[in-house]
Amino acid sequence: MTALKLLSRTKLYWGLIAIFLIGVLGSPVSSKGNNIFLSYGNLLDVLRQVSTTGLIATGMTAVIITGGIDLSVGSLMAICSVVCAMLLTVSGVTPGVVLGVPTVAVVALCLGFIVTRFIFLNIEKSRAGADASRDARLDRARGLVTPAIVGVVLCCLSLWYLLPQVEPKFGVLGVLLVAPCVGLLFGALNGFIIVAGRLQPFIVTLAMMVTALGIARLTAGQNNAVLPVYTGSNATEDFELLRSMVFGVIPMPGLFFLGAILIYGAVLRFTPFGRYVYAIGGNEEAARLSGIAAGRVKIVTYAVSGLLAGIAAVLYVAQYRQGKPDAGAGLELDAIAAVVIGGTSLMGGRGSLTGTFCGVLIFGLLSNILQLHNINSNLQLVLKGMIIIGTVLVQERNAGDLLAYLRLPGAAHKETAAAKRPSQETRSLNLGGNKK
Repeated sequence: MTALKLLSRTKLYWGLIAIFLIGVLGSPVSSKGNNIFLSYGNLLDVLRQVSTTGLIATGMTAVIITGGIDLSVGSLMAICSVVCAMLLTVSGVTPGVVLGVPTVAVVALCLGFIVTRFIFLNIEKSRAGADASRDARLDRARGLVTPAIVGVVLCCLSLWYLLPQVEPKFGVLGVLLVAPCVGLLFGALNGFIIVAGRLQPFIVTLAMMVTALGIARLTAGQNNAVLPVYTGSNATEDFELLRSMVFGVIPMPGLFFLGAILIYGAVLRFTPFGRYVYAIGGNEEAARLSGIAAGRVKIVTYAVSGLLAGIAAVLYVAQYRQGKPDAGAGLELDAIAAVVIGGTSLMGGRGSLTGTFCGVLIFGLLSNILQLHNINSNLQLVLKGMIIIGTVLVQERNAGDLLAYLRLPGAAHKETAAAKRPSQETRSLNLGGNKK
């Protein structure tokens, strides 16, 4: 492997290192002469601040790898934040309860059915052997009755756990169950409409973005632009755990983000589902003809994207002590930018969560550097936009293409030489003419 190829393959990490070095060398110093950027507290703040965007970018990565896009994640986070804040602070039957508790019941029923049937189907395939695995079929008991019973049991258990919390207000585990399920259901609905209606993901998720925003405002009420959450006052004191430091080392939101990256990254890299995601992004028709259930895989990716948006909403409420209908405004664009900076192609079929992790950190470190130097917020947006464009150019084009496009010295000479050099087809025709 040449040095140029090695540099090309590791350019994302070099970009992250370059941003970090810029932060270190250009950092202001404290009154004691310490480098503020390198301080442990500042780096932990960066991790805490990027965790919300990072969770959403994690789900967005798989969606984009399949060749899709999800513009609704910001609005899904907003509606989940409203539901979370309302469950924590208002007792009794509220719009948050009406929306959240039945959603959990539906999700539990569907997941119990799907997972049980999936397990039975894989057992049957292993018994049938490799040659007959595609033709494996389940009888009525294992294919319908038992999965339905498991789904109903899970549904009843979820209601048994949640309903007693309605009157005295919900706790931490309750909102960590309800809010992600709300996001998961809306995300799965996105995927179902895209697959069943054969519509463009851009249109469907754009419509869901507007719809979810409207539902969030209706849920919050006309007079509630913000739902404040004060732990120990109008909400349970245990909710403070979600913004605390774990063993005094890492913030809880960062732990959720790192856990999501590791788990989902392992799924995409080491499981058949991950291979299906890349195959669909590379060529969906070929993947379908090879026996991959492309529709189901795409629905799962959108469902997981909504699920992670729901988790991000709970962490947002814990960190900012509020839930509001416009909590995720513009967050989908930050997530897409982080994913693209991380090397995931918008055309699908290429990308990784390692790259997304680096992209999120690049975005976070850049924002931190600009804030430490008190750069105007509007100028920060301009600089971020320029960096996104430059990064995508580097990711999508190699050095030779860039030189040729810019007509830099050396590129023009190569292009002229290539134009003067006859093609293989032209040489063949000339040889044929000479023979005649």
